Amino acid sequence: MPSESRVSAGGPSPGPHAALRAGVAWEVLRQALRRRAEAAGREVLDVLDTGGGSGSFAVPVAGLGHRVTVVDPSPDALFALERRAAEEGVAWESSSAGKARGVQGDTQDLLAVAGPRAYDLVLCHGVLEHVEDPAAALASVAGALRPGGTLSLLVAGVGGAVLARALAGRFTEARVALGDPAGRWGEADPVPHRFTVAGLTALVSGAGLTPGEVHGIRVFADLVPGSLVDTEPDALTALTRLEAEAARQPAFQAIAGQLHILARLPGEL
Repeated sequence: MPSESRVSAGGPSPGPHAALRAGVAWEVLRQALRRRAEAAGREVLDVLDTGGGSGSFAVPVAGLGHRVTVVDPSPDALFALERRAAEEGVAWESSSAGKARGVQGDTQDLLAVAGPRAYDLVLCHGVLEHVEDPAAALASVAGALRPGGTLSLLVAGVGGAVLARALAGRFTEARVALGDPAGRWGEADPVPHRFTVAGLTALVSGAGLTPGEVHGIRVFADLVPGSLVDTEPDALTALTRLEAEAARQPAFQAIAGQLHILARLPGEL
């Protein structure tokens, strides 16, 4: 994902091409942070980004003034995260507001390296589709939330994969993915798990969380030729607005490349 840039008075947000693919999720997350801060009665939140990689979400969140911990198994990703933080003017390895830090680990040892019940908001983006046991991983992630805390969960969608395979002329693979419990199109599929809205909501509930808003991410972005977006005047802006409006509609969530859901851990702060 391209590097974010500071383009609005509300804090850093994804740059033009990143906005096309992640703009909806970023805007939902920014609003969730604001609501969480209001509910907690403080401006600075403790945020955990599990599997946060090079910081495409973590660095902008820290840029809004929050304390962000990124847990990722890849030392290379954490190095890229530190570099991105420096480029964006976000301080590194500090416990004060508006800072970020990286810790090596994964969902299996998440609570050991990050701490239980320590975070107001946890991001789990692009993780569950790659773990062996999504339910166990999500239970670990939920364990990092403080009571009343918010989870931002982003996963691969079944419908988007089916549509992509069909449009590529891979009709048999599309049919296999449509009927496969894990949404996989074959042995060569690099993604172990994909999710429907119903399956994702059930998974969240099973982890003891209360499901909230669902959004379809990358409904059209992966299907529209990049040359069209790059060459047609105002095409990027118009397509980004279309993505945002389609994101809340169940019909388009069903064919989205990714699904995003907010969930809350019951309890009082």
